[in-house]
Amino acid sequence: MKSTLVSMVCFISFQAIFFANNIDQTLFLNAGQAYCVDGHQMAFMAFNSTSVFEQRNVQLSVEVGDTLSLSVINNDTIVHGFDIKGMIGLRDTILPGDTAQFIFSSSNLGLFIYYDHLNYPNHAYMGLSGIIAVGINEQSFFWNIKDHQSEWNDSLAYGGVVDWLDYYPDYFTINGRSNPNINGDTTARVVGGIGDTILIFMANTGQAEHSIHFHGYHCEILYSTISTSHIGRIKDTFPIKRMEGYVLRLVPDQVGEYPVHDHNLLSITGGGLYPFGMFLTILIQ
Repeated sequence: MKSTLVSMVCFISFQAIFFANNIDQTLFLNAGQAYCVDGHQMAFMAFNSTSVFEQRNVQLSVEVGDTLSLSVINNDTIVHGFDIKGMIGLRDTILPGDTAQFIFSSSNLGLFIYYDHLNYPNHAYMGLSGIIAVGINEQSFFWNIKDHQSEWNDSLAYGGVVDWLDYYPDYFTINGRSNPNINGDTTARVVGGIGDTILIFMANTGQAEHSIHFHGYHCEILYSTISTSHIGRIKDTFPIKRMEGYVLRLVPDQVGEYPVHDHNLLSITGGGLYPFGMFLTILIQ
């Protein structure tokens, strides 16, 4: 018989008038094989919307004040966990075949990383880490960036041990895809017009540090999991540590198509091939 575990996190400091929604979402924790940009395959895990494995985690989006009710089903053969980084009293473990339930709400715009906290960082590195975006009804895009040392994925899938001090990733993705495939992701590729207010929710759920650089535009930091002192800064380059994130506001001032990429050139490669890594374009018409 399946057991049900219940955890709750709720913030109630929001003072503005709003109409909150109750949102139900089920996540299936699946294991499978990820296809890399060059055809290479590696063991992978993800939180999906169905019991069918996909190498992209579900993007969770709510408005300020909404209540998100999550049911997380462990569709794997081993014990996993679920946590939302920074949320006290929420984490729980999920046995194979079991379901855990969680309630999440936020009173402010922000970005939260949900992930498997068990045996950290192994399970999160294997793919079990995604984004909860708390927005304010603006045009929004989402970048869940990851990196992988592909031979480690297969080793960890079979209970192997790795030394994280000797980590040299060879594949780099945004929302589970690399260049050029990522430009076909309408939730990732920013498309807009001059004067639009665009929000970009960006999280680094990999195990390497990155530095995301914008050509053609600057963005303002609206939210940072790293430090509140970052809020209000306007920049074109955003260093982002492991398991950290930003909410950026872009107001385009010129038309054109401009690249966004990691300043670390290795991260623009995939399996050693350039430019098949962490690289996409912004299109302003």
